[in-house]
Amino acid sequence: MSVPCLLSSAARSFSLPCPAAGLLCCRLRAPSSLTRNMSSRRQMDHLERTASNSRQDAVYPAQVCGIMNESEMVKRLRLSVHPDFSFKAGQWVDFFIPGVEKVGGFSMCSCPGLLQREGVVELAVKYSKHPPAHWVHTKCTVGSQVAMRVGGDFYFDPSPSDPPVDLLLVAGGVGINPLYSILLHTSDLLRLSRASGDQGCNVGSAHLCYSAKNTQELLFKSSIIEACQEFPDKFSCDFHVTQQSTDVDPQLQPFLTRGRITEEKLRAHVEPQRTLCFLCGPPPMIEAISKTLLDIGLPKDRILFEKWW
Repeated sequence: MSVPCLLSSAARSFSLPCPAAGLLCCRLRAPSSLTRNMSSRRQMDHLERTASNSRQDAVYPAQVCGIMNESEMVKRLRLSVHPDFSFKAGQWVDFFIPGVEKVGGFSMCSCPGLLQREGVVELAVKYSKHPPAHWVHTKCTVGSQVAMRVGGDFYFDPSPSDPPVDLLLVAGGVGINPLYSILLHTSDLLRLSRASGDQGCNVGSAHLCYSAKNTQELLFKSSIIEACQEFPDKFSCDFHVTQQSTDVDPQLQPFLTRGRITEEKLRAHVEPQRTLCFLCGPPPMIEAISKTLLDIGLPKDRILFEKWW
């Protein structure tokens, strides 16, 4: 499924110094020789975990043009990309860093519309000792040059002829990244529909269930609330916190639930023949939520998930 480009594309191009520059001289395919039967003594790297996923062939240069602290543990990168770079809401990138052997895997938290309007994409990266994430938090600066390749089969990209769906987005921790991209893309679709007077938009409604330890770890919360306020008849959200020990900001209070996401909360937003659910978070959460959704009648082919380690 695809949506025609509705906005003009703009982007800056630049050269990427060695050693990563060599990546741009050829078109790469997903590694076929990597085995998924890995030793339990170490965690599989991104390329190993995603060897069976779809990928674009091309690797494109990118330059960091903005860095901000999204939370105490998460940095948000803004990257200017090559004019030919494209992606679908929900996809991730293979992230190549000059001088770093390991390849990162980060979901885009921005939407295709931002790329079309400004020629940039955004990534939100949680701190860890894994070399690519560690580089983002300790060495990355404005002006740093990297390379990226788009991949992933987890995305929302409806064509104009597709029937409307109600979206149920369920996120745990930094699993919010691809779902936030989908939410922003849905907002763009609704704005375009409203501007054109077209009542046949693909999106009936969108509800987000987002779980984190505390409100400080809820990423993008202000923007999510703004989207709900802009489209009160279309968007809604529940923020779930499991270890909140401080007072809650009054702005968040109406959207906040203490405790994990429950069957009751999910059931209220499931219509088996109309709901399409996107799940992203830690594997145990994905397995538990998927089972609950199946138990309450949502067909398996309407439950799409991506697990991040």
